[in-house]
Amino acid sequence: MLRQRGALVLWVPVCLGVGIGLYFSLRFEPPGAALWSCGGAAVLLLALAWRMPEWSAPCATGLAFVLIGVVLAGARAHSVAGPVLSFRYYGPIEGRVVALDRSASDAVRVTLDRVRLDDVVPWRTPTRVRLSLHGAEALAPQPGQRVMTTGHLSPPGGPVEPGGFDFQRHAWFARLGGVGYTRVPMMLAAPPERGWDLAVFRVRMALSAHVRSVLPGDVGGFAAAVTTGDRSGISRAALEDLRASNTAHLLAISGLHMGLLSAFVFGLLRAALVLIPHTALHWPTRSIAAIGALTVAAIYLALSGGNVATERAFIMVAVALTALLLSRRAISLRAVAIAAIIVLILRPEALLSPGFQMSFAATTGLVAVFGWMRDHQIKVGPGWAQGAIAVVISSAVAGLATAPVGAAHFNAMASYGLIANLASVPLMGILVIPAAVIAALLAPLGLDPLALEVMGWGLRWILAVAAWTADLPGAQRFVPGPQPFVLPLLAFGILFTLLWQGRLRFAGLGLAALSLGLWQMAERPVLLIADTGGLVGVLTEEGRALSRARGAGFVARNWLENDGDGAAQDGAAERWRAVDAPARWTGMAAKDLDVMHATGKRAAAAPPDCSAGRILVSNADLDVRGPCLVFDAERLRQTGAVAVLHKGAEMQIVTARAVTGERLWTGRPPQ
Repeated sequence: MLRQRGALVLWVPVCLGVGIGLYFSLRFEPPGAALWSCGGAAVLLLALAWRMPEWSAPCATGLAFVLIGVVLAGARAHSVAGPVLSFRYYGPIEGRVVALDRSASDAVRVTLDRVRLDDVVPWRTPTRVRLSLHGAEALAPQPGQRVMTTGHLSPPGGPVEPGGFDFQRHAWFARLGGVGYTRVPMMLAAPPERGWDLAVFRVRMALSAHVRSVLPGDVGGFAAAVTTGDRSGISRAALEDLRASNTAHLLAISGLHMGLLSAFVFGLLRAALVLIPHTALHWPTRSIAAIGALTVAAIYLALSGGNVATERAFIMVAVALTALLLSRRAISLRAVAIAAIIVLILRPEALLSPGFQMSFAATTGLVAVFGWMRDHQIKVGPGWAQGAIAVVISSAVAGLATAPVGAAHFNAMASYGLIANLASVPLMGILVIPAAVIAALLAPLGLDPLALEVMGWGLRWILAVAAWTADLPGAQRFVPGPQPFVLPLLAFGILFTLLWQGRLRFAGLGLAALSLGLWQMAERPVLLIADTGGLVGVLTEEGRALSRARGAGFVARNWLENDGDGAAQDGAAERWRAVDAPARWTGMAAKDLDVMHATGKRAAAAPPDCSAGRILVSNADLDVRGPCLVFDAERLRQTGAVAVLHKGAEMQIVTARAVTGERLWTGRPPQ
């Protein structure tokens, strides 16, 4: 344990993460007394650690930080509590525009606060709701406008399958109490409010509109996303190309953008100061440049909307620039650990997001590899090519570090991602980010369109590379989703290898290999039932067969992706081998299953025979008697999505509610 002295601080975010993960893995909501007890126990352990032997004190401290992680997650979950709809609502919706983006169906999506719903008392009205706008818009929503429309709202849905992504939990922390859509044009209910709380949002949207007026189409949408964080201007097709080529991270204002911006501003300021002899000799040019770069990074954080990914990036840059001010090593695993600690304290729920995991996986991998090369004085290639070689190594290491995380969350791997990134990332640093900074400097003179056009050259190239790469044969490989414990085990194995001091560190590689082996053994359910009863999926030798070619598209896409299947919904529906069934019902027999499915009340009024071994599924209530299994609307409201797995010769039924348990976000919050 004595050998670990210098690296103990690196384990603090790991222990916090373990505690946060434990909180979210519980199937019940711990009472407030339990959280207070955890906090008290953590304080006691930290106090006792001062008097413990040197070999046991780190263990007690680590356990204390695990308990602190539990408390942080619980406190955060209670602090964002708000009303959530408990029923489907249709009627007038009024609220103030606080966010704009695009949905998965490429529709404009608006988030409203200060919501009013017809015949819903204020204490049951959600703090925020989100609407997809599917009709012709008479009004283009603007920040701060109080708007009204007529639409549908529902409670945030649970996982599309047991153990899947929990949108209910995500919506809880986003303070969304209802989600839905409208086909009615939105109308202005009151002039835009001029409060300070939306001032930055209005500036962002104004800048985004200006950028897109200079650079139309997807190029302008890309430029707006890079400069203001507004992705509503980029088309679905371009976004799919970026994802297929593994360059979608260039859209998000993350560590790459924040790092490139800060480095460019730091270099520009220091070069300008050094050109003045008196300043170069008597002023602390490096510290001044670091303060200037940090100030610009803070402004960029505000203009980007301040989402979680950008906050992480800013914290990393702030830690690095502060280290420069204190004459410490700017880039080290210690700096990464400090940034992770700050993020986990501010937003514990970020631990579960792919953005957090991929960002810190890439950063940790890059710092570890380049730190090892620096410490061992390893150089690859001739001196004149070091810049290009560094880009290649960076892309390879970042891609390798984030590949398992991306595959686990998105069930796809880009076959030519390294090629696309090598052709795109350098242009971000050489052309796009510098042009954006110059455009900001020229804006007061009205000359920013010149710099924006130069910025557009780089973005056109990146979009062209993405489109070319996405069209290559086998550009995307689909992989099945892993069991819930695989990714944590893999992460712990890699972190143990990097952080532990001594030969025992190589045991971490064994844990990582074990996690990948367990991933390969993942068993997919032979039967999946949507929580609405509107879709059924049966696993066959050809892949998952779906009971419907249209409808429940989000559920169908997620099921197929989790299977590692790249088929479209209509293609998967062709695998459905219908058997004899009553009118308006469709049935399939496969994998020792006899499944009957129907939608609508007319079909439910004339159900098939309820014989032994048969499973009846409907999105309406069924009135049947017999030994069959019935999953109708009433039962599915209690169970959520359902999965059936083969366990030897028997079948095991798993429900989404059994996996998620009874948490704050699975029911109405305490009033």
